[in-house]
Amino acid sequence: MDGSDHLAHERSKAQFDVEKMKIFWAGSLYAFQVSNRIACLVAGDPAFRKENRAVLSRKELFKSTLRKAAHAWKRITELGLSEEEASWLRFYVDELSYAYVHWGMFVPAIKGSGLETTANFDPKTDEFIIHSPTLTSSKWWPGGLGKIATHAVVYARLITDGQDHGVHGFIVQLRSLGDHLPLPGITVGDIGMKFGSGAFNSMDNGFVRFDHVHIPRSQMLMRVSQVTKEGKYVHSNVPRQLVYGAMVYVRQVIVVDASIALSRAVCIAARYSSVRRQFGSQINEISGTGVETQVIDYKTQQSRLFPLLASAYAFRVIGEWLKWLYTDLTQKLEANDFSTLPEAHACTAGLKSLTTSAAADGIEECRKLCGGHGYLSSSGLPELYAVFVPACTYEGDNIVLLLQVARFLMKTISELPSGRNYKLAGTTAYMGDMEHYLIKYCCNVQKTEDWLKPNAILEAFEARAIRMCFSCAQNLTKFADQSEGFSELSTDLVEAAIAHCQLIVVSKFIEKLQQNIEGNGVKQQLETLCYIYALHLIHKNSGDFLSTGSLNPKQASLANDQLRSLYAKWRPNVIALVDAFNYSDHFLGSVLGCYDGNVYPKLYEEACKDPLNDSVVADGYGEYIQPLLNQQS
Repeated sequence: MDGSDHLAHERSKAQFDVEKMKIFWAGSLYAFQVSNRIACLVAGDPAFRKENRAVLSRKELFKSTLRKAAHAWKRITELGLSEEEASWLRFYVDELSYAYVHWGMFVPAIKGSGLETTANFDPKTDEFIIHSPTLTSSKWWPGGLGKIATHAVVYARLITDGQDHGVHGFIVQLRSLGDHLPLPGITVGDIGMKFGSGAFNSMDNGFVRFDHVHIPRSQMLMRVSQVTKEGKYVHSNVPRQLVYGAMVYVRQVIVVDASIALSRAVCIAARYSSVRRQFGSQINEISGTGVETQVIDYKTQQSRLFPLLASAYAFRVIGEWLKWLYTDLTQKLEANDFSTLPEAHACTAGLKSLTTSAAADGIEECRKLCGGHGYLSSSGLPELYAVFVPACTYEGDNIVLLLQVARFLMKTISELPSGRNYKLAGTTAYMGDMEHYLIKYCCNVQKTEDWLKPNAILEAFEARAIRMCFSCAQNLTKFADQSEGFSELSTDLVEAAIAHCQLIVVSKFIEKLQQNIEGNGVKQQLETLCYIYALHLIHKNSGDFLSTGSLNPKQASLANDQLRSLYAKWRPNVIALVDAFNYSDHFLGSVLGCYDGNVYPKLYEEACKDPLNDSVVADGYGEYIQPLLNQQS
């Protein structure tokens, strides 16, 4: 196979230090060095190869995943990897296994409804009796439950002496440690095939039902509350609000995952768009002959691809900020300071919704940007989509989460004193300047380059968000029943919540750019990424900006003019910017996104590997096709 780098010419155009951008993307030099070392380790280990996943049966895929998970644990032990290094190894293995929920999400509880399952305490035996009273009380979906898990943390309603104390966690053994059979009273199994080939089908998402299963009292999770041997329910000194810290953590992880998933898709689409040529004619700089136009040079391709690349970087920045938010929240909760908990919940809920929806849509757009070849399993895009799209549902349905954000915003507005400005902190600080944005504000953009002023962008987004939120708050006052009003206005409330969350991303990206960022040209590229992200949102949501009076039609048009100008100036750096993700060919798992751009030989090679090509004549030809051809007319 040709060993040439077919993207070398693209890489030579870079106007910034790619190695320094890799460090920015990783978060620090240390994080880059660790992740890069582990990525090379995984890519060089034949046991972690990904070939033929799409053509394996469910049983073969599941067994292959068990083998890789066991090999991963073996390597972690042999090499004495730290917890951080082990996490990177599992990340780069890039195959969902039975332990995904536990390793990747750090959720110490199996997810399920938990609302109907009961845990009745029996003081005579000093035991809890776990029971699923109805079919709908079955636990459904937990990863690793179907075939592998031996123990689970089960959420159930705690009942003592007939009194319901709400949902609590209990450690329950599911299977024998000898023969792995389910214990008496436990019905457990796999929920069946899921969306896509490969993807979550390598994991045994399961169901479980409990029929009066007895467990010792000591197997209740008792950090925030306990049950005594006599059956008395007692609260501990640990604040119950600490449990929200885990939820904030998980949603922060999902936002980071969104940036990674979207960046993988963008990397594939950008590289293939640079390799693929179609129509048009340009003079080759080397040979002097006419060649077809690179697909990436078409303006329609740029207008679809470039904002997705900008979004990947924007989501990376907001993910890093959420890590700080989680650390800050945890410290405050441990000090019994719950003042920032409502905002932290709203931020993580809204940003989880915003980023996962955008990433899922973006991955599908990248598939379309790759033309027909994007539909091939070997492109890596179908499985990437199938793996990521559940994030729009797990840990909170995205629309439901936005409605939670809207409730927080409406409460914030209702508590503002009328007729004067009020000092607020955090992500709602702009709402304290309500008089300015509702009465006095007028965007002062007069020419295209004014849209390269961060304050002009920030004020436009703040005006749009506060005016949409205030409009919803005013309309809610027209309803005697607030719950009815919230239901009736739910669509408007979701849109207001989205405006608020987009403002958070834009404002935190702008804040990040105020810091010292090392590397020749790196900060300039990040500034362009920030402008493209923000201006694309203005273009995409121009109806909001115009209807709220945050912009006038001329200013919206100027934003679009600036956006097109940025695409043209930014074009030479696109391949270098996706190189900065530092993804190996093993991790990308895509013939279209290979580093050297030598797509077509790899595409042919993958096609030849398909089991249908094992024989020249198709199985079933003699039985079904030949009789048709031999029919007499």
